[in-house]
Amino acid sequence: MLTRKQHELLCYIHDHLAASGVSPSFEEMKDALELKSKSGVHRLISALEERGFIRRLPNRARALEILKAPERTEAKGLAASPMRVQAAKPALPAAANDIVELPLHGKIAAGTPIEALQGTESLPVPAALLGPGEHYALEVSGDSMVEEGILDGDYALIRRTDTARDGEIVVALIDNSEATLKTFRREGSMVRLDPANRLYDPQRYRPEQVVVQGRLAGLLRRY
Repeated sequence: MLTRKQHELLCYIHDHLAASGVSPSFEEMKDALELKSKSGVHRLISALEERGFIRRLPNRARALEILKAPERTEAKGLAASPMRVQAAKPALPAAANDIVELPLHGKIAAGTPIEALQGTESLPVPAALLGPGEHYALEVSGDSMVEEGILDGDYALIRRTDTARDGEIVVALIDNSEATLKTFRREGSMVRLDPANRLYDPQRYRPEQVVVQGRLAGLLRRY
C-alpha cells in the first residue's frame, strides 16, 4: 500500500526518468513534493524500496530504477489505497546509471602550489568522462594551465596513480605538504613541473621531493 506522497514521488521519478534519462536529485524531489527537508525524501525513497517499486543502483549518484510503473488512476484514490501494477505495463524508463559520485578533495593549484587533498564533499560526474580505475575530483585554483584549456574554477577529474610519463598532466605532491597541477617531465636527475602559461616558470625538484598522486583524466566546467 502506498500513501499519497509515496505515489506522488513514484510518479515524479518515473516522469523525470522518461523525460531526461536521469533520476531527479533529492533537492528536486523535495521541491516537487513541497517537503520541508530532504530527510522526508529519504524516508519516501526507503518506503518505495521496501515495497519493491524502485531500487537504488549501487555506487551511482542520482541513480534510481523503477521496478513497478505507477498506475495513474490511483492518484485520485485514498491516500493509503493499494497501488496495483497494470496488467499491460508501460515501458519503464532506463535506469539512470550514467552519473558517478566522485570524492571532491578541495582545491588544487594551477599556479603556486597550495595545500591540497582537503575536504570531504562529492561531485556528480558523467561516467562517460571517466575511463577505468579509481578517480577523484579537485577544484582548480589559478591560471598557470590556461594554455591547456584548464581554467580557474574548473573541476579536474583525476585518475589515481603514482606513476607518470613525460608530457602527462599530473597532480604532484611536493615535500609531502603541497600539491599542484602541472605537466610532468624528467630533466636529467631532476623532475620538472611545467605550467601552461608563458607568465609562469617551470618548477624543478629532486625526485624524492615529488610524489605523483594522479593523472588528469578529464575536466568539468560549470557555467
